[in-house]
Amino acid sequence: MSDATPGAAPETLRLDEAPRRIAVLGSGSWGTTFAKVLADTSPQTDVVLWSRRAEVAEEINDDHRNSRYLGDIRLPDNVSASADVATVLVGSDLVVLAVPAQTLRSQLPAWRPLVPVHAVVVSLMKGLEVGTDARMSEVIAEELALPAERIAVLSGPNLAMEIAREEPTASVVACPDHDTATWIAAACTASYFRPYTSTDVIGVEIGGIVKNVIALAVGICEGRRMGDNTKASVITRGLAETTRLAVALGGRPETMSGLAGMGDLIATCSSALSRNHTAGHLLGQGLTLDQVTVRMNQTAEGIKSAQAVLEAAQTLGVDMPITESVVAVLQGRLSVNDLGQRLLSRNLKPEGDSAP
Repeated sequence: MSDATPGAAPETLRLDEAPRRIAVLGSGSWGTTFAKVLADTSPQTDVVLWSRRAEVAEEINDDHRNSRYLGDIRLPDNVSASADVATVLVGSDLVVLAVPAQTLRSQLPAWRPLVPVHAVVVSLMKGLEVGTDARMSEVIAEELALPAERIAVLSGPNLAMEIAREEPTASVVACPDHDTATWIAAACTASYFRPYTSTDVIGVEIGGIVKNVIALAVGICEGRRMGDNTKASVITRGLAETTRLAVALGGRPETMSGLAGMGDLIATCSSALSRNHTAGHLLGQGLTLDQVTVRMNQTAEGIKSAQAVLEAAQTLGVDMPITESVVAVLQGRLSVNDLGQRLLSRNLKPEGDSAP
């Protein structure tokens, strides 16, 4: 680990220098995996994880593992952890947020005075806030009072276990300031992890949010033993409604054909490692929502965000029939047995028609 003194952080960030110290708040599968990516990129950088469970932090420090989420995968020597968020944040140039989306706003007020004045904040979270329909970058801006150029998001096909096993993966870092996005990308360019950059924060976030809802639909179809034609149809039409919402919010349509759109959607809808796909599969097999929650070890953000996505779409007049059907299933208003028919019972129209 480096000899940098945490308390000696500057008040302005040098984008021509690599971060000396990085804080990752959240020690779940994706937070821990991304800490590994950051540490592998620069062995001279201190990467410090915050865990709300002291025993997880202790295991990371003593054994360089987080066995609850990543099994026997070893973490680099320059990764450490603490259950004390102040200890983790002090002197950090880059602060990475990887907590469940619906808990973010309640935690940020306590963290705000601890975030260094020069730090850039990156969101790994893929959810819309229930009640406000706010994207995570918007919640961060409101609660931390940060300018847009100091807030970034990272998204793409991010199945944590595959990345932790160092299987080649590409993703997108989005920030309104291109230089900041490039600086963040350089900090997470490991031999197995290739980040691209974008200034379309809205498009990148919406792609990561809505794909979870579509993955629930695909999982339900798979749980009902529907075939590949059905799943391919839902994925394709799911991308269409994701694009409609992103564009209505100010995102760029081309983002949806890239890693944060189509790439993330394909991975999440097709992999058994996907929490949302798994949750949908269990629902399709007949389990109740409560039973699915008990069975799963991690949060399926699509379950939490689906209603917020639908509310945002309805406010904007955006047609999202797959999302609407998933919400109906989650609320008990639609049986999983009727989902397939519901998805196909639409008015006939040209494929490229954006009208409802």
